[in-house]
Amino acid sequence: MSFILRCLVPAAFALILCSCGGGGNGSANNNPGPGDPPALSVGPADCVGGSADNFSCSGVSLAARVPFDQMGGTGGNDIWGWIDTTTGNEYALVGKTNGTAFVDVTDPMSPVFLGRLATQTRSSAWRDIKVYQDHAYIVADDAGAHGMQVFDLTRLRGVNAPQDFSADIVYGDFGNAHNIAVNEDTGFAYAVGTNTCNEGLHMIDITTPNNPLFAGCHSSAETHDTQCVVYSGPDADHQGAEICASSNKNHVEIADVTNKAAPLTVSTITYPQLGFVHQGWLTEDHRFLFIGDEADETGLGVPTRTHVFDVTDLDAPVYIYPYEASTPSIDHNLYVLGNRVYQANYTSGLRILEFTDLGNQQMAEIAFFDTYPASDAVNFDGAWSVYPYLPSGTIIINDTSNGLFVLTQP
Repeated sequence: MSFILRCLVPAAFALILCSCGGGGNGSANNNPGPGDPPALSVGPADCVGGSADNFSCSGVSLAARVPFDQMGGTGGNDIWGWIDTTTGNEYALVGKTNGTAFVDVTDPMSPVFLGRLATQTRSSAWRDIKVYQDHAYIVADDAGAHGMQVFDLTRLRGVNAPQDFSADIVYGDFGNAHNIAVNEDTGFAYAVGTNTCNEGLHMIDITTPNNPLFAGCHSSAETHDTQCVVYSGPDADHQGAEICASSNKNHVEIADVTNKAAPLTVSTITYPQLGFVHQGWLTEDHRFLFIGDEADETGLGVPTRTHVFDVTDLDAPVYIYPYEASTPSIDHNLYVLGNRVYQANYTSGLRILEFTDLGNQQMAEIAFFDTYPASDAVNFDGAWSVYPYLPSGTIIINDTSNGLFVLTQP
């Protein structure tokens, strides 16, 4: 999510919010006026010759697009997915400024909007969603006493008409939160950027999914985003520990949160030309860490960058290099699946990188889908986040203006 927008360019972001859902950058305009651009495709459209109808692409096709006005909203933010292991159905959990939309994407060419959960307090540009044991955990920033909504996703089974849902419970030990992470292996959630814990890790026991309990704070720094895992990498000193790799605005932090009553900072690291440490993800073998910086493109005039760290020794991480893309856009959220990095990079949309020997800087773009054809400008509009973990291989993207994208690869 984009805390930097609130901190550094509120006027620009206010303009984006006003433009969401209208004109050439909004949801599909089915009745364009004489001066309006043509309506954006809602698919399906195969990627042929570098294009899927209105959208530039390579190796990724458009199964469907669901504009925000079809999901009861005007603008979007984060996204996550849920797989119902009982039915096999796949769902997109779509963050909107005014709440969360639930869309069945089991048939990627025919997504079905099932309903929405309204924001707990007021609309917000920043909403984040994670899942644990068939429950969604939803937070919002700059939304007063919003707390953490808990929603039992099995309530979506058998829904055949859009519903207005309410939260099952609301955890109220914090008001606002910028992001939330969940470690599904331990049953702990980590809210960050809250009005508690010095904006660090607010730790919550969710092992009983509908009864979240405060577990402790790690307050060493203002944390913007984090990923927490049971460590299984090469550093023998930390095998089996619960480790959080956090993006802390002006540095990267590795923390051991195994003991929630006494979490420890293991190490911190910075890198050259640091703007704003935004979000990151570990490789599956826990040897490397990718970090996106949300301010280097705007502040330094560099192309889209992905920073790569060797974290083989958690006590002494090593910065390797910045991978530079051919695009100018601001990077946002990225996730790792196998040897691929799935990135939502605002105006350049989805970018898929493949890596082999990261120690020797072997990483390259292999596919893309531009969800924001109106512009490649270096600004905060377009693809906010991506979820690449649906078992079918379907990829879901939330674009701040153009809605939910359901994408497929050959």
